[in-house]
Amino acid sequence: MQQDKLVIIPTYNELENIQEIILKVMGLEGDFDLLIIDDNSPDGTAEVVKNLKKDFPERLHLIQREGKLGLGTAYIEGFRYGLMNGYQYIFEMDADFSHNPQDLIRLYKACAEEGYDMAIGSRYITGVNVVNWPMGRVLMSFFASKYVQFITGMPIKDATAGFKCYTRRVLEAINLNSIQFIGYAFQIEMKFTTWKLGFKIKEVPIIFTDRTKGTSKMSTHIFREAVFGVIYLKIKSFFVRYRPNRSV
Repeated sequence: MQQDKLVIIPTYNELENIQEIILKVMGLEGDFDLLIIDDNSPDGTAEVVKNLKKDFPERLHLIQREGKLGLGTAYIEGFRYGLMNGYQYIFEMDADFSHNPQDLIRLYKACAEEGYDMAIGSRYITGVNVVNWPMGRVLMSFFASKYVQFITGMPIKDATAGFKCYTRRVLEAINLNSIQFIGYAFQIEMKFTTWKLGFKIKEVPIIFTDRTKGTSKMSTHIFREAVFGVIYLKIKSFFVRYRPNRSV
């Protein structure tokens, strides 16, 4: 039987959210499978996942890593898992309900029914759709996306978004070994590479709600990586010919 949809959620200390987010995704119409990639959370996040696996043995999967290895490496490990196991649509999503699980269906339809290669859950395609963020953070995020657009030329309004659907053909075309960033800039690099390879991208409007449980993983290091990473990506693009990966 051909696998269809896999949602990847990286976790670190998400005990307060993990059970609820799993049950929400498992309850969605259309049978989304879920892969949790846990970076050795000391709060017991992985133990909750293991207990729930008994209820969803075919659809809930867990990879436990030895420590905090970075968001980008978690997603790339998840992409490899999804490709190896035959999934056709692979999603990125946060564990903290900043992304509404119900919107997974809309991202899926953009790719499966409308023919797009990547769908992005966008906070800025219809204005600024962010709830519970302080104004300073809203402005920082909004202008960060404007900055990325200006430097790279990408026609994407929410360039830093972390809620996405990839078709299998996109992830097969990208040389995952060449992805350099592991923090905030990872999200930009994946979009930039997808765009440079000529794939069709759609931004789907969502409402982003800041977490109410747990602790944010944002840091000045992550933000700094994004600022300077964008310049690096643009300079690198002058010297790299973007061709689909042939090693898959």
